[in-house]
Amino acid sequence: MTDQDELFHRTSLEEAVNALRRDLLADGGPRISTMRNYRFAILPYRPVDEFKLRKLIRHLSDDLKAEGWGVLAISLQKLLLDRIRASGGKELQRLIDRERRLFEKGPNANGPQRALDDLRQTIAQHVEGPSGIAADVITLIEEFAAKAPDDTDRTLILLGRAGALYPFFRSSALLKHIDGKTRNIPVVLLYPGERRDTTALSFMGELMSDRDYRPRIYP
Repeated sequence: MTDQDELFHRTSLEEAVNALRRDLLADGGPRISTMRNYRFAILPYRPVDEFKLRKLIRHLSDDLKAEGWGVLAISLQKLLLDRIRASGGKELQRLIDRERRLFEKGPNANGPQRALDDLRQTIAQHVEGPSGIAADVITLIEEFAAKAPDDTDRTLILLGRAGALYPFFRSSALLKHIDGKTRNIPVVLLYPGERRDTTALSFMGELMSDRDYRPRIYP
């Protein structure tokens, strides 16, 4: 067993979700962070556990709603697809055709990698930066918060389906762009990837370990 496998072995996904539940329902309000004005947390899980994670989070959401909480689940996959579709049918077809042409050049011409790099660069224009997906997340949070402006201690935002952003966008960048714009509502990023040590995360277990995270990593 590798060190990273051992890290996952020590703490099950169920234990991580239960720890999050306890901290959300803590006396005196949610305590998912040591900083009152920075209510972000990350719950990492192995990509192969995607459906298990969804089931556990659905149960958590149901329990919170039963306690009178407002819970907003934001699908980053949907936001990405909405952004791509908004570019128009012709632009989308052009993107598909170009990716196919580059890929079909074959491995000798480095076609597959060129196709991926071109696709990454094109999609990044739609999703990166403060005016990309981060802006869509902020809008959804603001609209949801407006329904109960004085109840931030009983509101939760779940950012899920983050795997759809791979390899076009790093989730650490997303958190940076929405920082300070969430009305201090607790926000939990459901993170598909590997925890390499206490502070390092590898998105989808494929990218280099990223230590550029301020939020608490559960458990």
